[in-house]
Amino acid sequence: MAMNTNGNENKSNNPAQSPFSQTFFHGTKADLKIGDSITIGLNSNYGSRKNAKYIYLSATLDAAIWGAELAFGEGRERIYLVEPTGPIEDDPNLTDKRFPGNPSMSYRSKNPFKVVGEITLWQGHSPEQVKTMKDGLAKLAEQGLVEAIED
Repeated sequence: MAMNTNGNENKSNNPAQSPFSQTFFHGTKADLKIGDSITIGLNSNYGSRKNAKYIYLSATLDAAIWGAELAFGEGRERIYLVEPTGPIEDDPNLTDKRFPGNPSMSYRSKNPFKVVGEITLWQGHSPEQVKTMKDGLAKLAEQGLVEAIED
C-alpha cells in the first residue's frame, strides 16, 4: 500500500469556513419579515420614545422576551433572530453604568440588524412579573432615570 509522505493529506489551502454567523435575539412588537433590516432613527420602544441613536440585541432569549413584553405598541410580541451587519458594543443601559457586568448579554449598534428568522414558540414572563417590571420602570421614569444612555 502506498503512503502519502508529503504531510498534506489532511490540510487544505483554504481556511475552514462556517456557513453560520453569530445570531442574536431582538424582542419587539414590530411585524417584520425575513430579510428586513432593523435600523436606527425610528422611535425608541422606551422612555420618551425619541428617535433611537442605537438599536439593541441580546445573546439571551430572556432579555429579548423582556424587550418584546416591554415594547410600546399594540402588536403581537415577537422575537426575531438577527445578525448584526457591523460592529456591536455592550449596551451601557444594562452593563456597568447601571448593572455590574453584562448579565443579559445585551449589545447595541448603529449598524442595521438583518432579520434571519423568528422564534415562534417561547414562554413569556408571568403577568405579575411584567407588571412588577413595568411599575419599576414607571418609578424610574418619574425620577428621570429610564432614558437610554446614548453617549
